[in-house]
Amino acid sequence: MFYRLKKKIRAKYREATPIQLLVAYYGIATIITFGLLCLPWIKLPDAPETTLLDNLFMAISTISVTGLSTFPIDQVYNEYGVILLEILFQVGGFGVTMLATVAMVLTGRRIGLHQRQLIQFDMNQPRLSGMVKLVTSVFGLMIMVQVVFGLLFSLYFTWRHVYDNFSAALFHGMYISISAVTNAGFDVTGDSIAPFRQDYVFLMIIMVLVIIGSIGYPVLTEIEAWFFYKLRYRGLRKFRFSLFCKLAVFFAAIFTIVGTILLYLSENGGLHLRADSLHNFMSAMFYSVSSRNAGLQINSMNDFNHTTLLLLALLMFIGASPSSVGGGVRTTTIGIFILYLYSFIRGRNNINIFNRRISREDIQKAIVVVSLSTLLCISAVFILSATEDAPLLSLVFEVASAFGTTGLSLGITDSLSTVGKIVIMVLMFIGRIGMLYTLMFFIRKRDRDLSYKMPTEKIIIG
Repeated sequence: MFYRLKKKIRAKYREATPIQLLVAYYGIATIITFGLLCLPWIKLPDAPETTLLDNLFMAISTISVTGLSTFPIDQVYNEYGVILLEILFQVGGFGVTMLATVAMVLTGRRIGLHQRQLIQFDMNQPRLSGMVKLVTSVFGLMIMVQVVFGLLFSLYFTWRHVYDNFSAALFHGMYISISAVTNAGFDVTGDSIAPFRQDYVFLMIIMVLVIIGSIGYPVLTEIEAWFFYKLRYRGLRKFRFSLFCKLAVFFAAIFTIVGTILLYLSENGGLHLRADSLHNFMSAMFYSVSSRNAGLQINSMNDFNHTTLLLLALLMFIGASPSSVGGGVRTTTIGIFILYLYSFIRGRNNINIFNRRISREDIQKAIVVVSLSTLLCISAVFILSATEDAPLLSLVFEVASAFGTTGLSLGITDSLSTVGKIVIMVLMFIGRIGMLYTLMFFIRKRDRDLSYKMPTEKIIIG
């Protein structure tokens, strides 16, 4: 009996595509996380009771590094629970295949072609070569950043007497560093980083860490390669960045700048925050970065007006760059979609940028992903509007936060019905994996192109 079951599992494993295996691995990681979060020793003695559905919601939110929760984390988990969350943030942020690959490298095991294909799909890479080097470089760099800035935050908290002793400062400093880099956004204190809303140096460092986690792993490796290339050749040779790196940085900068300006103008100079131009500008910049990736907040979301909340929902829907810890439609996808609209209006057949032409296949993928992501979020809002007793704006905000794996909320997460929680869980899972891979999960084999073409006939459009 066991032998037959084992043989059947192996057959299914061979038949499955890399995308299907990848989704299955994230599903298994979610189940394991669910079991760990049900353990009693990670919870406070007087913690309120959490249901199995709440723990499953938390498991998916953790693996997708979203930050939404149906219960106050600071009232449920003890220090061991917070440490467990930090470990799970690494699983959700780095990805299952990356951590598995690092473990195989450390133990000296051989990494086969199948494992390399899984890494390629998980990190959304166009080429199979250099996967192991990419994984080890990214992992080492991200861990180093988390540790270094965690120690700096700890020393800073000790110097400012934020906590009573260094152990508490180290505990919270490491958590903030890990949470910012992995873009998790879970609030374990009840105030997020609101006590530092006027500490502009601290906020700038947090924004840098969030950008490091959300800019995309290939971008980080190319910047690292550029740095060592400059040291080696001392400017004698020119380093060539890939088109993806240029687009990822370009659109991340554009969305950050435009988001900052729109948020600043929307709040009329910070009407709900503070009558200080510098403070209002820093708040607008912080939320322009945090809303697309991390979900960290320096004040209550209910302080903003409706226009600002819609802008934040749009930024959350856009999300981070591909091959990063963030979710959403992704910056380059939206960027290519905008460039396509611009080229279509100008009557151009091709999209040319940075002296390169974007392929027709990538343009089609961008259009499909944006269209289906919009349809998915609209459908989720329709379902929630029928099942939940909450304002429409709150539902739109919650859906955008879940799909963008951001974690910001207007305070309706804990009051969602069973159907509402399931809808949000599906959105978080799809937002982490990506809409394109969700579609490819249901495709067993790529359809072959027909060797013949049907006659073309014009139809009326518009």
